[in-house]
Amino acid sequence: MENQDLDNKKMMSIVAEDGSIEEVEVILAFEFKDNKKEYVIYTKNEKDENDNVTVYVSHVDRSSGDPKLLGVDDEDEWNRVKDVLRELSKSE
Repeated sequence: MENQDLDNKKMMSIVAEDGSIEEVEVILAFEFKDNKKEYVIYTKNEKDENDNVTVYVSHVDRSSGDPKLLGVDDEDEWNRVKDVLRELSKSE
Protein backbone atom coordinates (compact mmCIF):
# COMPACT_ATOMS: atom_id res chain seq x y z
CA MET A 1 0.00 0.00 0.00
CA GLU A 2 1.56 3.28 -1.07
CA ASN A 3 0.17 6.78 -0.54
CA GLN A 4 0.65 9.74 -2.83
CA ASP A 5 -1.00 13.13 -3.21
CA LEU A 6 -2.16 14.05 -6.72
CA ASP A 7 -4.10 17.30 -7.19
CA ASN A 8 -4.99 17.29 -3.46
CA LYS A 9 -6.49 13.82 -3.82
CA LYS A 10 -4.98 11.16 -1.62
CA MET A 11 -4.21 8.20 -3.82
CA MET A 12 -3.20 4.73 -2.73
CA SER A 13 -1.94 1.71 -4.65
CA ILE A 14 -3.50 -1.57 -3.65
CA VAL A 15 -2.40 -5.03 -4.74
CA ALA A 16 -5.26 -7.39 -5.54
CA GLU A 17 -5.15 -11.10 -4.73
CA ASP A 18 -4.22 -11.81 -8.36
CA GLY A 19 -1.19 -9.51 -8.03
CA SER A 20 -2.58 -6.67 -10.13
CA ILE A 21 -2.04 -3.12 -8.82
CA GLU A 22 -4.87 -0.61 -8.74
CA GLU A 23 -4.84 3.10 -7.92
CA VAL A 24 -7.69 4.14 -5.63
CA GLU A 25 -8.67 7.44 -4.02
CA VAL A 26 -8.59 7.55 -0.23
CA ILE A 27 -11.65 9.27 1.21
CA LEU A 28 -10.78 8.83 4.88
CA ALA A 29 -8.30 6.94 7.03
CA PHE A 30 -9.00 6.70 10.76
CA GLU A 31 -8.29 4.72 13.90
CA PHE A 32 -10.53 3.76 16.79
CA LYS A 33 -8.56 4.89 19.84
CA ASP A 34 -9.97 2.27 22.21
CA ASN A 35 -8.82 -0.76 20.20
CA LYS A 36 -6.10 0.86 18.03
CA LYS A 37 -7.65 -0.59 14.86
CA GLU A 38 -7.05 1.38 11.67
CA TYR A 39 -9.47 1.63 8.76
CA VAL A 40 -9.45 3.19 5.33
CA ILE A 41 -12.43 4.24 3.24
CA TYR A 42 -11.60 4.46 -0.46
CA THR A 43 -13.17 4.55 -3.90
CA LYS A 44 -12.34 3.41 -7.40
CA ASN A 45 -14.74 6.16 -8.59
CA GLU A 46 -17.20 3.59 -9.88
CA LYS A 47 -20.87 4.55 -10.00
CA ASP A 48 -23.87 2.32 -9.40
CA GLU A 49 -27.15 2.35 -11.34
CA ASN A 50 -28.35 5.34 -9.23
CA ASP A 51 -25.22 7.37 -10.06
CA ASN A 52 -23.85 6.97 -6.51
CA VAL A 53 -20.10 6.51 -6.11
CA THR A 54 -19.19 3.10 -4.69
CA VAL A 55 -16.95 3.19 -1.60
CA TYR A 56 -14.96 0.41 0.04
CA VAL A 57 -13.99 -0.02 3.68
CA SER A 58 -11.02 -2.06 4.85
CA HIS A 59 -9.28 -2.76 8.12
CA VAL A 60 -5.55 -1.96 7.87
CA ASP A 61 -3.42 -4.79 9.28
CA ARG A 62 0.20 -3.77 9.94
CA SER A 63 1.18 -6.88 11.92
CA SER A 64 3.38 -8.30 9.16
CA GLY A 65 5.29 -5.06 8.50
CA ASP A 66 3.70 -4.33 5.12
CA PRO A 67 0.16 -2.96 5.53
CA LYS A 68 -2.58 -5.28 4.29
CA LEU A 69 -6.22 -4.39 3.68
CA LEU A 70 -8.66 -6.82 5.26
CA GLY A 71 -12.42 -6.97 5.28
CA VAL A 72 -14.50 -5.95 8.30
CA ASP A 73 -16.07 -9.21 9.51
CA ASP A 74 -17.12 -8.39 13.07
CA GLU A 75 -20.69 -7.04 13.26
CA ASP A 76 -20.00 -4.65 16.16
CA GLU A 77 -16.92 -3.34 14.36
CA TRP A 78 -18.92 -2.88 11.14
CA ASN A 79 -21.62 -0.94 13.03
CA ARG A 80 -18.94 1.44 14.38
CA VAL A 81 -17.54 1.94 10.88
CA LYS A 82 -21.06 2.63 9.55
CA ASP A 83 -21.42 5.35 12.21
CA VAL A 84 -18.27 6.98 10.83
CA LEU A 85 -19.69 6.74 7.28
CA ARG A 86 -22.93 8.37 8.41
CA GLU A 87 -21.02 11.27 10.00
CA LEU A 88 -18.93 11.62 6.86
CA SER A 89 -22.02 11.80 4.64
CA LYS A 90 -23.56 14.50 6.90
CA SER A 91 -20.50 16.73 6.46
CA GLU A 92 -20.65 16.73 2.66
